[in-house]
Amino acid sequence: MQPRIVVTRRIPDPALELLARAGKMWLSPHDRPLTRTELQRSVSGADALVTLLHDRVDGPLLDAAGPQLRCVANVAVGYDNIDVAAATERGVVVTNTPGVLTDATADLALALILAVTRRLGDGERLLRARIPWSWHMFFMLGTGLQGKTLGVIGLGAIGQATARRARAFGMNIAYTSRRPAPREVEAELGGARRLPLDELLSTADVVTIHVPLSPNTHHLIDAERLRQMRPEAYLINTARGPIVDERALARALKTQELAGAGLDVFEREPEIDPELLELDNVVLVPHLGSATVETRTAMAVLAAQNVIAVLRRERPPTPINPEVLDPAGAPAPGA
Repeated sequence: MQPRIVVTRRIPDPALELLARAGKMWLSPHDRPLTRTELQRSVSGADALVTLLHDRVDGPLLDAAGPQLRCVANVAVGYDNIDVAAATERGVVVTNTPGVLTDATADLALALILAVTRRLGDGERLLRARIPWSWHMFFMLGTGLQGKTLGVIGLGAIGQATARRARAFGMNIAYTSRRPAPREVEAELGGARRLPLDELLSTADVVTIHVPLSPNTHHLIDAERLRQMRPEAYLINTARGPIVDERALARALKTQELAGAGLDVFEREPEIDPELLELDNVVLVPHLGSATVETRTAMAVLAAQNVIAVLRRERPPTPINPEVLDPAGAPAPGA
């Protein structure tokens, strides 16, 4: 009997083709997130789920799928939408898609840095509004990056890739992380300095966030930490929205306690704090960090490869909860 594979929303065709060959695939007919009721109905009897970041996968949903469920493959590097402990308790392998979106996300982080520091949004809005203008020495002055300090919160793969790009613009690198980066990484980044978070916030010219969302990082950047930043500094977030207290950020930008911000992610997506929408010193884009054809295709294909490996009782490429696997690396019997 062919395994049942549920895909909660359309993903790139190369991944769908792989999954269609691996089992009986059900693909949501809706180009939107499924409602909770729709999601619970669709997963019934599934052997594998392919989920996206808007799908909440918790104990009740896993139980709705049934005891035969073996894999939840999240098409994202972050997996804060999945209750991994609940999946592990039920012997379900959870996977994600790290690595393949590193460069695309780092590119966007740097794009946001350039957009907000050089006031590109301001300039485009002025032209589209057909407001009369003329060039002069003080027209729409921004700030350069050469010799400035980029403070990286979380020097993982994406944080490192962003820092490398910033080095090409002449920036110095400081970072905060649970453990020191390897010396060769610090050297490659021009002698990157590891600082406590409070010191990094108080000294960096641009702060960019690259940590996963967890109970420890929820509102990591709150009103108090925003006050630690310099009035001339900028905040960039391409990680997860709830890491930043969005309302506190809007207040800081409105009162010019902070020079500007660039946001790709939001606390209550797709909603955005209305105050942010009224401000000119923040660049807002709709979760585009991995939004290239090449990257989204690679993410989906990796998720499909994870599903196929688990269904074949082989080790998936990128498991989140490897303790569910047996010592040989395959899903444990009964999982």
